[in-house]
Amino acid sequence: MYYGNIKNNDIANGVGIRVSLFVSGCRNKCKNCFNQETWSFTYGNLFDSKVEERIIEFLKPNYINGLSILGGEPFEEENQKDLLPFIKKVRSIYPEKTIWIYTGYTLETDLLNENGKKHTEYTLEILRNIDILVDGRFVEELKNLSLKFRGSENQRIILIKETLEAGMTILSELNAFNNFKPQL
Repeated sequence: MYYGNIKNNDIANGVGIRVSLFVSGCRNKCKNCFNQETWSFTYGNLFDSKVEERIIEFLKPNYINGLSILGGEPFEEENQKDLLPFIKKVRSIYPEKTIWIYTGYTLETDLLNENGKKHTEYTLEILRNIDILVDGRFVEELKNLSLKFRGSENQRIILIKETLEAGMTILSELNAFNNFKPQL
C-alpha cells in the first residue's frame, strides 16, 4: 500500500486534534475530488513499518484525539489488507483515541453486504476496530462548505460500533451541525 500524505495536528478530518493518513488508490474518481493525485495506487510513498511507527509516535501526545484515515480510498481491496493490522495496532496501543475512516462507498450496500462492491474478508474486522465511518461519494452538486467533517450533503457520519451492535445505521449528532459562524 502507498500513501500520499500524513498530517499531524489535523483539525479538519474529525473531532479534536488528529493524525490523518491519506492512503493512495481510488476507483471512485469523484468529480472535483480534493485529492485527485491519490487516485493512483502508487502515488506517494510506500506504507511500511517505519511509517507505521512514525504515526504511532505522532499519536502519543495526550492532546491528540485520534487517527483519521482518508484517501484515495481506504476500502479499496488492496488497502484493506494492509490497513487492518495497522488499525488493530493503533487500537491496542491507544484504546482511548478514536479512529475515523472516510470512504466513498456506502456502509449498508458496499461494505456490510457480503455481495457489496468493497466487502472483503477484512472489511468487518476493520469496521469493528473503528469508531466513526464517514461514508458516501463526494458529489459536486451536493457540495456544502458549511458541513462539518464532510464535503457533500449525501455523506454521513456514522457511529460504527453502535451501528454494528444495533443492526441498523446510527448517525452521529455531528450530522446535524454545520460549521459554527460567530455573529460579529
